Amino acid sequence: MTLVFVYNAEAGVLNGIMDSAHKLFSPSTYTCDLCAITHGLTRMRPEWRAWQKQSGREIRFYHRSDFRQAWPAADIPLPAILMQEGDRLRLVIGASDLAQISDVGQLVALVEARCDGGKNDDPAL
Repeated sequence: MTLVFVYNAEAGVLNGIMDSAHKLFSPSTYTCDLCAITHGLTRMRPEWRAWQKQSGREIRFYHRSDFRQAWPAADIPLPAILMQEGDRLRLVIGASDLAQISDVGQLVALVEARCDGGKNDDPAL
């Protein structure tokens, strides 16, 4: 099983610069809560990087267009955190839940709870 994180943002240096400017000048209208939690203005938050290394999980990251290309049938609001099991995806944390999280600690706690025995009845995508 692979934990899949999907950012509601596009890849690339120019897009990263534009996202940083958006977070700085208009954070309330920034559309990627996952990015806002896991990244500061210029880089990944150290506590997020540390969790990835120590989690022991296989992890994959997508930006919006890459995800839509790889999983065209997965019509879900982004950002999202999913579990990939073979050729199926299961929603772990949706966009509305991510909007309620304010820091890496809360995100990690919810990911761990939902992946390690936490109840999640969402159907596979």
